[in-house]
Amino acid sequence: MANHQSSKKRIRQTEKRRLRNKYYATTTRNAVRKLRALTDKKEAEEMFPQVSSLLDKLSKRNIIHKNKAANIKSKLSKHIAAI
Repeated sequence: MANHQSSKKRIRQTEKRRLRNKYYATTTRNAVRKLRALTDKKEAEEMFPQVSSLLDKLSKRNIIHKNKAANIKSKLSKHIAAI
Protein backbone atom coordinates (compact mmCIF):
# COMPACT_ATOMS: atom_id res chain seq x y z
CA MET A 1 0.00 0.00 0.00
CA ALA A 2 1.13 3.54 -0.70
CA ASN A 3 2.78 5.50 2.10
CA HIS A 4 3.31 8.91 0.53
CA GLN A 5 0.57 11.49 0.36
CA SER A 6 1.20 12.09 -3.35
CA SER A 7 0.95 8.40 -4.22
CA LYS A 8 -2.32 8.09 -2.26
CA LYS A 9 -3.71 11.02 -4.20
CA ARG A 10 -2.49 9.51 -7.47
CA ILE A 11 -4.36 6.29 -6.64
CA ARG A 12 -7.57 8.23 -5.94
CA GLN A 13 -7.25 10.22 -9.17
CA THR A 14 -6.50 7.15 -11.25
CA GLU A 15 -9.56 5.33 -9.92
CA LYS A 16 -11.82 8.33 -10.63
CA ARG A 17 -10.50 8.60 -14.18
CA ARG A 18 -10.79 4.87 -14.77
CA LEU A 19 -14.46 4.88 -13.76
CA ARG A 20 -15.20 7.98 -15.84
CA ASN A 21 -13.46 6.54 -18.91
CA LYS A 22 -15.26 3.23 -18.45
CA TYR A 23 -18.63 5.04 -18.29
CA TYR A 24 -18.03 7.03 -21.48
CA ALA A 25 -16.69 3.98 -23.34
CA THR A 26 -19.70 1.88 -22.34
CA THR A 27 -22.15 4.63 -23.27
CA THR A 28 -20.53 5.03 -26.68
CA ARG A 29 -20.48 1.27 -27.29
CA ASN A 30 -24.21 1.10 -26.51
CA ALA A 31 -24.93 4.02 -28.83
CA VAL A 32 -23.02 2.28 -31.65
CA ARG A 33 -24.99 -0.92 -31.05
CA LYS A 34 -28.25 1.00 -31.07
CA LEU A 35 -27.33 2.73 -34.34
CA ARG A 36 -26.39 -0.59 -35.98
CA ALA A 37 -29.74 -2.07 -34.93
CA LEU A 38 -31.75 0.71 -36.58
CA THR A 39 -33.59 -0.07 -39.79
CA ASP A 40 -35.05 3.38 -40.48
CA LYS A 41 -32.62 5.39 -42.62
CA LYS A 42 -33.88 8.82 -41.53
CA GLU A 43 -33.55 7.96 -37.86
CA ALA A 44 -30.08 6.51 -38.39
CA GLU A 45 -28.92 9.64 -40.24
CA GLU A 46 -30.14 11.79 -37.35
CA MET A 47 -28.33 9.66 -34.77
CA PHE A 48 -25.03 9.31 -36.68
CA PRO A 49 -23.58 12.79 -35.86
CA GLN A 50 -24.15 12.23 -32.13
CA VAL A 51 -22.45 8.82 -32.18
CA SER A 52 -19.64 10.22 -34.31
CA SER A 53 -19.11 13.00 -31.79
CA LEU A 54 -18.94 10.50 -28.91
CA LEU A 55 -16.32 8.47 -30.79
CA ASP A 56 -14.27 11.61 -31.50
CA LYS A 57 -14.33 12.54 -27.81
CA LEU A 58 -13.15 9.07 -26.81
CA SER A 59 -10.27 9.18 -29.28
CA LYS A 60 -9.33 12.71 -28.19
CA ARG A 61 -9.05 11.51 -24.59
CA ASN A 62 -7.05 8.42 -25.68
CA ILE A 63 -9.71 6.05 -24.37
CA ILE A 64 -9.79 4.42 -27.80
CA HIS A 65 -7.27 4.75 -30.63
CA LYS A 66 -8.04 7.38 -33.27
CA ASN A 67 -7.91 4.79 -36.06
CA LYS A 68 -10.43 2.61 -34.24
CA ALA A 69 -12.79 5.57 -34.00
CA ALA A 70 -12.31 6.25 -37.70
CA ASN A 71 -12.95 2.60 -38.57
CA ILE A 72 -16.15 2.49 -36.53
CA LYS A 73 -17.42 5.74 -38.09
CA SER A 74 -16.63 4.41 -41.56
CA LYS A 75 -18.48 1.15 -40.95
CA LEU A 76 -21.46 3.01 -39.49
CA SER A 77 -21.69 5.32 -42.50
CA LYS A 78 -21.55 2.29 -44.83
CA HIS A 79 -24.32 0.68 -42.79
CA ILE A 80 -26.48 3.80 -43.04
CA ALA A 81 -25.91 4.02 -46.79
CA ALA A 82 -26.91 0.37 -47.20
CA ILE A 83 -30.23 0.77 -45.35
